[in-house]
Parts: sequence; structure tokens; C-alpha cells
Amino acid sequence: MQKNPPEIVAAVDLGSNSFHMIVCSLNQGKLTTIDRLKEMVRLASGLDKKNNLDNKTQTRALECLERFGQRIRNFPPGSVRIVGTNTLRTAKNATEFLVKAEKALHHPIHIISGIEEARLIYQGVAHSLGSNASLRLVMDIGGGSTEYIIGTGDTPKEKESLYMGCVTVSDRFFRDGKLSRIGFTQACLFAEQELEPFEKKFHRNNWDEAIGASGSLRAIAKVLEAKNWSNNGITRDGLEQLVSYMIQRNHISELDLPDLDPERLPVFPGGVAIAYATFRTLGIEQMTISDGALREGLIHDLLGRIYHQDIRSVTVQGLSGRYHSDKAQAFRIKKTIGYILNQLNPDACLFINENATQFLKWAADLHEIGRDIAHSQYHKHSAYIIENGDLAGFSKQDQILLATIIRSHRRKFALSRFQDLPEPWNTQAPYLTLILRLAVLLRRNRHDDELPNFAIAIERTTITLKFPVDWLSQSPLTRADLILEADYMKAADFTLSFS
Repeated sequence: MQKNPPEIVAAVDLGSNSFHMIVCSLNQGKLTTIDRLKEMVRLASGLDKKNNLDNKTQTRALECLERFGQRIRNFPPGSVRIVGTNTLRTAKNATEFLVKAEKALHHPIHIISGIEEARLIYQGVAHSLGSNASLRLVMDIGGGSTEYIIGTGDTPKEKESLYMGCVTVSDRFFRDGKLSRIGFTQACLFAEQELEPFEKKFHRNNWDEAIGASGSLRAIAKVLEAKNWSNNGITRDGLEQLVSYMIQRNHISELDLPDLDPERLPVFPGGVAIAYATFRTLGIEQMTISDGALREGLIHDLLGRIYHQDIRSVTVQGLSGRYHSDKAQAFRIKKTIGYILNQLNPDACLFINENATQFLKWAADLHEIGRDIAHSQYHKHSAYIIENGDLAGFSKQDQILLATIIRSHRRKFALSRFQDLPEPWNTQAPYLTLILRLAVLLRRNRHDDELPNFAIAIERTTITLKFPVDWLSQSPLTRADLILEADYMKAADFTLSFS
């Protein structure tokens, strides 16, 4: 646990339809919700044909984030988690937008994969419902993607994220609010085609109860109950009546749907089509609605990090085992990393902090997993697995950072690999990589023998190592490795001296 856990924490979900923020007080590990903010931004509607986010939508989104930022800008680092989902995964100019968005919020934003989004959604639902031994199907219709998860208790077992959402389907099949039987049929067929490869996995035969999360499913449930087409969440019969009613209208302005937020009306047909196609494809008859969703999952995930129950560490250990990494060697390297860090001055070496140290330890655990694919160029294989895998708890930025450190831990040391990392990693990661390189070098023989008490100093671009008298002369292989390493560092304008 942190010495002084924050008293208030927050989570922000930059969805493809709406932006959500939840603020909670934290007292002895218990969360109490004290504030919620939500604005419908429709980020997905701002993607042009080349998948660039247009200026008008960016402006609308940033104005919302300025308001959110006013609430959380003074929160300490580590007390806020902000994630972007499908649209920010897709937008080619997402990096440009994120720079402005982080300035508005005063906190870093992480882009998460669809599978990670599914995991967090399930966590939010599980915590809102409490412990339950039955198998649940959880469905969440977002603006640009729809997630399906089967799990029990707080453990997700199957996860998928499909590229269809209430905004994208509405924009494609119900353009300008136009309704028709043909349009609805085409929208349902599109959704069924997306779901077809996963029909067997998520079919009614594989779970006990269906639970909906997200504004779209909540809005559908409210409409069905207001129309007396259902009295218990969403039913298949109720959906049939809603669809029959909608396809008899020519435009969304003709819909008389009590309890439907007017802001949601433009994207409501897309959400209904996805829900209806899902009920038919998976054999769902009834679905209850949960209050928990992605932002609640984020808050509980943040709680785990604060109290040192970080799912990312569990993921790293699982990945290490799956690829048969040498755990004894990883332990030796982590021990050497700790010895090096203890000698460095945190005031002079700004990369020494708890978060950076954690990434360095994860890199030590995973740097050799590529050997399970091929020994030649194994560092490249390791980096590829980490950058492209579905790693629970890690954002895309986390994975790229970890992959970059591991890709650079041996052979050529190119500073250009670090330039595109977000601040402060673009300047800190090279130093973390240098420490990993030295630890791996000094432990190359894989022996359990203790290393001598050597001294190390890092000052800007100069690294100085001092070993006990005669140790290097008695360790000719290590000396040869250090000479080669000095050449690698020299090519990157670093100086490594040793004696």
C-alpha cells in the first residue's frame, strides 16, 4: 500500500459516444462515489473517410475536457485514470488530439485495446452486482465498439470487442435520422455478420444470466418499461415490439419514446439494431441492466494499483510462464537493477521513481520471452509479443514503452526508438534501458554467484563503473562485453567508462 493513499480518486472514460467521469472518496480501502459527470460528445461521428478526427469534433471534445479538468486538475499523480477507447484507437491523428486533451485534463490519457476495455467493463459490472457464482454474459454497446464478456464472480473468462457501436451503426444505416425497414434489416445483418464468428462462444448455452452495461442498453430498457413492453430490463419480446414500432416511422423525429434522453435519440436506432441482432444471434430472452460499466472498472483497477494489487504484475508473471522464461535469471537481473538504482541520486536521475522502477522490473521479467520463438534476434520477438499482445491491465502506451525498452536491451542502442514515446518516457526510457542493458551484461553467465561490490554513477550522457581491483582482469568475458557495450553507447552519444 502507498504510504499516503490519496483521499480522492477519479476515473475518466473517453468513449466514442459519451465522455464519463466518476469521482470517489477513498477511506481505508473503501470507495464512496461523490461526483459523476457525463457529456455526449459523439467522438466517433468526427472520423472522416481517412479516419482522422475532424477539427469540429476535437473542439467539442476539448471543451468538455476543460470542464472535466477543472474538477480533477489538482488531484495528485496516480490518483486519476483516464482511458480512450475505440475512436481514439482508430483515429490516425489521435496523438495530436491527446496532447491537447492531456493539457486540458492535467493528467495522462491511455488508449486501451478492445479486450482490455472488455475486462474493465466486466470489473465494473462485477463490483456493482457483488459476488455471484453463476456464469454471466455481460454486453456493453459503446459508440464505436460493442464488448461481450462471459465471467463468474469478478473473473472474466471470455472477452471480445467488435467494431460496431451505436454511433457508427446509426451514422451508416440511419443517416440524418432516417428510418426504414430496409435500413433496419441491413443494420441487423451487419451486426449479425460481426457477431457470427463468436456465436458459439457467447451463445445462451454457455451462461446463466445476461447483463447489459452502457447508456444504450439502459436507454432501451427505460423505453421498453415506459411503453409497457417489458417490466424487467430488456426482453426479446419487448425488443420485437420496439423494432416493429420504429420501422413504421420515416424519421427519428416521429418517435414517441418516453424516458429517452433527446441527446441519445440520434444514436438510438444503431443501439437497438445491435441489441436486437445480439438477442437473435445468441438466443437471449431477457437481460437485466447494471449500473456499473467501464469507469467503475477503472476506479477498482486504480484501487488495485494504489494497494499494490496491480493486475499488470499478474499479467507479466503469466506471460513469463507461458513463454518459458528463465525466472531465476530474471531474478538475478532484477537484483542487479536494484543494486544499481540504490546507488543513483534520485535528484540527479529523474527517471528513478516507483512507476519507472516497476516498468524496469517487468522488462527484466519479459526480456527473454522471445527465445521461445527463436534464439536469433530474440529481443525483437520479445518486443513484438509485448507490443501486439492483449495484456490485461496494460494500455497501448504501456505496451509500447515496455516493448521499446526490451527491443533496445541488447545490440544496437538507437535513441530514435524513444523519440515517439509520450513525455516523460521519451527522455526517461533511454536511461531505464541502459540500466537493463548493464544488468543483463553483468549477469550474462547466469551464475548465482554474487557480483562484486561495484560502483556506478550516471551523469547526463556519461556512465561510470568502478569494480574492485583485479576483478576485471579476472573476468575477461565481462571486460570484453563492456568494451563492446561502450561502442554501442558511443554510437548513441553516450560514454561508458569502466575501471
